[in-house]
Amino acid sequence: MNDYITVIGGGLAGTEVAYQIAKRGIKVKLYEMKPNKYSDAHTSTKLAEVVCSNSFKSNLHTNACGLLKEELRMLDSLLIKIADKTSVPAGQALAVDREEFSKAVTEEIENNPNIEVIRKEFGKEESIKEQAIDGIVIVATGPLTSDCLAKQIMDLIGDNGLYFYDAAAPIITRDSIDMSIAFWGDRYEQERGKEESLEDWKNRNTNLENRNYINLPMNKDEYEKFCKELIEAEVVKLHEFEKREIFEGCMPIEVMAKRGIDTLRFGPLKPVGFTDPRIGRRPYAIVQLRQDNKEGTLFNLVGFQTNLKFGEQKRVFSLIPGLENAEFMKYGVMHRNTYINSPYLLDETYKFKQNSNIFFAGQITGVEGYVESISSGMVAAINAVSRFFEKKENVKFSNKTMIGALAKYISSENKKFQPMNANFGILPELDEKVKDKKLRYTKLADRALEELNKVL
Repeated sequence: MNDYITVIGGGLAGTEVAYQIAKRGIKVKLYEMKPNKYSDAHTSTKLAEVVCSNSFKSNLHTNACGLLKEELRMLDSLLIKIADKTSVPAGQALAVDREEFSKAVTEEIENNPNIEVIRKEFGKEESIKEQAIDGIVIVATGPLTSDCLAKQIMDLIGDNGLYFYDAAAPIITRDSIDMSIAFWGDRYEQERGKEESLEDWKNRNTNLENRNYINLPMNKDEYEKFCKELIEAEVVKLHEFEKREIFEGCMPIEVMAKRGIDTLRFGPLKPVGFTDPRIGRRPYAIVQLRQDNKEGTLFNLVGFQTNLKFGEQKRVFSLIPGLENAEFMKYGVMHRNTYINSPYLLDETYKFKQNSNIFFAGQITGVEGYVESISSGMVAAINAVSRFFEKKENVKFSNKTMIGALAKYISSENKKFQPMNANFGILPELDEKVKDKKLRYTKLADRALEELNKVL
């Protein structure tokens, strides 16, 4: 076994991985392709380049990302420490001076005696498989993985395991859905027969909560108002390279709506096969929500991939009857994002199931966001060292912590897997029912920090 660990990618996840390994006395070879080659979105030669927003989101205890940052602080995260030092005024959020942040991370990594930074594109001469024969490899190449490395990853995991863009629908909590309007049921199995009385139909449909779909019926006025607002809503401007990737694969719901007033009724909002229990007949249109996690606490809006701005998604999608008070755990996105089908490929330590010498970290695993990427790097690094150099058991964080919940989410069976950011919906529910959201989040956060304290 080599006396070093190979880390591919010098972004947020890769630099956290390198630091966590090096601080444990193990040598690291960190590959970064810049400045020899740049992705479509990167411009700086520095490591840990912050490409999009300079915000690391909220610092509040009652915010899921705020909780995740606090957990990472407890675990001595280099990048969160530097983010705190290079922060700029941003109210309750942690925002950084991009240049100062990347500069500080680069200096810390390049001056670490246990880390060798290799400035070349991994994949042209090197092979993940070959490196993993006698050593540990951690792939942390991010959402804009180079073509030659993406090909290696595809060869490693199979053609069906790698995705090149993220077209994800919004995800909301089940508890925030108005079930006096919504109803359970699958298409056709739920529809009332022509000769069936309303009373018999209701008796037949009283035990549908074991189904995977919640349905939201709309009348003509509700549907047309929704379509109007959807068409007029503000959208996110994509990069040119993202447009090429996205629109070949699927169509945003707002683009579909612009093709004609009835387009959605013959597409993702088609009411065929359903009976609205309030009126005893087929509704004018219907929105379906599909169960998104094993626990049944999260549901996604089927067919609602979108480029709407986040604020517009909340405003427009809350017009759907039953979603007036919807609690959004993740907004819909459509952007360039290389990620793997982690539930079938990785375990809770981010280790590749088919080769225990290979780990993945960062957004390529399906965690979404700066802090989430850092979190995955923390877990992968700790386990790479623990298992192969300290000869200890895997380090699995409790799913009551945000770090552990993210690791469980990306490694749990999920037929419709999509990238996920930190949110309270992926944590196990409290033993008690707490209606007040802020109080509920406070209790969940307190519980998470208590769990983490147990292993420190």
